Amino acid sequence: MSVADSPARPRPTAGVDWAKDNHAIAIVDSEGEPIARFSVTHDAAGLRTMVRKLLAANVGEVGIERPDGPIVDALRQAALTVFVIPPGQIKNLRSRYGSAGNKDDRFDAYVLADVVRTDHRRLRPLLVDTDATTALRQATRARKDLVAHRVAVANQLRAHLQIVFPGAVDLFAEIDSQISLRFLERFTTQTRAHWLSPKRMASWLSSVGYCGRIDPTVLHTRLTGAPTGAIGDAGEHAATVTLAFVAVLRTLTGQIDALAARIAEQLHLHPDGHIFTSLPRSGTVRAARLLAEIGDARGRFPTPASLACLAGVAPSTRQSGKITAVTFRWGADKQLRDAVCDFAADSRRANPWADHLYQQARARGHDHPHTVRILARAWLYVIWHCWQTNTPYDPAHHGALQRLHKQEHTAA
Repeated sequence: MSVADSPARPRPTAGVDWAKDNHAIAIVDSEGEPIARFSVTHDAAGLRTMVRKLLAANVGEVGIERPDGPIVDALRQAALTVFVIPPGQIKNLRSRYGSAGNKDDRFDAYVLADVVRTDHRRLRPLLVDTDATTALRQATRARKDLVAHRVAVANQLRAHLQIVFPGAVDLFAEIDSQISLRFLERFTTQTRAHWLSPKRMASWLSSVGYCGRIDPTVLHTRLTGAPTGAIGDAGEHAATVTLAFVAVLRTLTGQIDALAARIAEQLHLHPDGHIFTSLPRSGTVRAARLLAEIGDARGRFPTPASLACLAGVAPSTRQSGKITAVTFRWGADKQLRDAVCDFAADSRRANPWADHLYQQARARGHDHPHTVRILARAWLYVIWHCWQTNTPYDPAHHGALQRLHKQEHTAA
C-alpha cells in the first residue's frame, strides 16, 4: 500500500476540566498518549490561548462537563466538535484509570480527552438551541427563582406577624396579595388596627378598590378575634420589620410581573410558540417553560424515549440475577422534569385522556408524584411528535383521546 493510499491517522482529542478561575486542558493522540497538558485562566486571553493550542495540535473533538458558558462558545466558534460528558459519568469513569478514586483537575481533563477518543460512537455532539430559546430559558428560570424568593419572604413575613400582629396573618387569602400588603402599609401595628370598626373597615376597603367577596364585618371579626400582638413601643419597632418585608415583596412581585410580560412577548415571537401554547392548560408561562427546557435543537432527541429519559419521567430498571427493580430515575434534567410534571399535573383538569390515565395509575396504587410522572411520560410522546412535525396539538387528531370519547359514547 502506498503512502497516499494509507488510511488517515485519527486526529488528537482534548478534554477541558472547567473551573471557576483556571481550566485544565489535556490533549491525547490516537493511542491515548498525552501530547500536551496545560491550564489557562478564565479570561479572554486565556480562552484565546486554549483555542490556539488546540488548533495547533490539530484537535478536532473536545470533551467537557458542561454544555454552556464562554468556554463552550469559544470552542464552537473555533469549529471544534464539543461532547458533553456529565460530572456523574466522569466520577464513574475515573475507575478506568486507577482504583484510588482521587480527584484532580489535570487527571479529569485527561479522562475527558481519552473518553472522547475511545467512546466516540457512544457520544453525541453538542447541539445548542437558538438565541431566542436561550433567552427564553433565562427569563423563565429567573422568574421561577424570583417566585421561590417571594414565597420565602412571604413565609418570613407570616412568621413575624404571628408574633407581633397575629390578626393580619389570616385576614386575607394570601399574605403576599396586594390587599394584604396595602393593609400592612396602612395598619402597621396592632395599635393602629384597633382604630378599625366594621364601618371603618368597609370604608377603607372601598377606598383601595377591594374586590373580594368577604363581607367587611367578617374581616373585622377575624381581626379582633385573633390574639393581641405587640403594642406600644414594641409594636412600633416591629412595624419597621413588617414594612421591610412588605417592601421586598412589592419589589419581587413587580419584577416577576415584568418578567412574565417579557416572557409572553418572547413566546409570541418564537417560531415554536404555537406548538406549546396549544397544549391544554399550558397558559403562557407554563408553555414558555416547556419550550425553553425542551429547546428547539430537535436533533438532541431522536426519539420520544430519549426526551422522556432526560426529563426523568421514564423509570430506571436494575436487574441482577433473578432480581429486577424498577426505580425512580435520579439522573435527569431537573429543570425539564419540573416543567413537564407541572404541565402534566394540571392537564388532567382540561383533557379527559390525561385524567383517564391519571385515575388509572392512582387505581393501581401509585402516589400522586409517581402518577404525574406516568402522565408526563405519556404527554412527552404527544409533545415530541407535535414538536418534530411543527404541528400544534389538536384534540381532534389525538387518537387515544378520540378512542376514549368513542368508548364513553358507546357506554352512554
